[in-house]
Amino acid sequence: MAMPLALRVAESEAKVYSRVWRGSIFSSFFNPILYLLAMGVGLGTLVDANLPTGLEGASYLNFLAPGLLAATAMQTGAGEGAWKVRAGVKWTRTYHAKLATPIGVPALVNGHMLWIGARVLMVSVVFASVVVMFRVAPVWQSLAATVPALLVGVSMGAITTAFTTRTNSDAALPTFFRFVVIPMFLFSGAFFPITQLPGWMQPIAYVTPLFHGVQLCRAVMLEIPTVVDPWVSVTYLLALTAGGMALAMKPFREQLLP
Repeated sequence: MAMPLALRVAESEAKVYSRVWRGSIFSSFFNPILYLLAMGVGLGTLVDANLPTGLEGASYLNFLAPGLLAATAMQTGAGEGAWKVRAGVKWTRTYHAKLATPIGVPALVNGHMLWIGARVLMVSVVFASVVVMFRVAPVWQSLAATVPALLVGVSMGAITTAFTTRTNSDAALPTFFRFVVIPMFLFSGAFFPITQLPGWMQPIAYVTPLFHGVQLCRAVMLEIPTVVDPWVSVTYLLALTAGGMALAMKPFREQLLP
């Protein structure tokens, strides 16, 4: 019975989103275009002029596109695990209303994660479509790269959900984004190889979920060899997802159940 109830939770999120999806058109479709134009084409012209062999054998636009795909998925997962959870627990208390039905905490958490996966997949498919428009990779490779993007987005969603449920301060969420999400976005290999980082920062980059997502997306989209074995990266992202969900269960019970 747990999975059908979890699907009900995801369905309720989908119905809410069906009323507000127009507000996400710009961020979902035009942001990738602007990023790739400004960074990949604009800045990329200067980078390619100074690096004739490219970065890891690819032009800067090609190097950047799969990294931004993974980074966008990561940010989407983090956003869904932060503000939506805080609203459901404290601001609008919609989670309390859901638990007044036969839905229990496990189904609520599982449904929440299903919806995060759906949102990340939507954003990733749109981004992959933009990548095809820029002729970075063929259609099938661009769409296949949405799979590792989904993994990194869901894992980040689980981690952020666990963090959100374990803090009572609204100020903690902006702090989390300022000191965790944004540095991860900038320094996990999406914009440049992590070998360009200071030596002490490189091990930190290796343990971020985005680093593994970027590596996998580049491997699928551009066939660039990964630094870490792909199956190790996949296992790591799945473990982060499972760990985040497990860490969220107890705080959900404590905050939502009488």
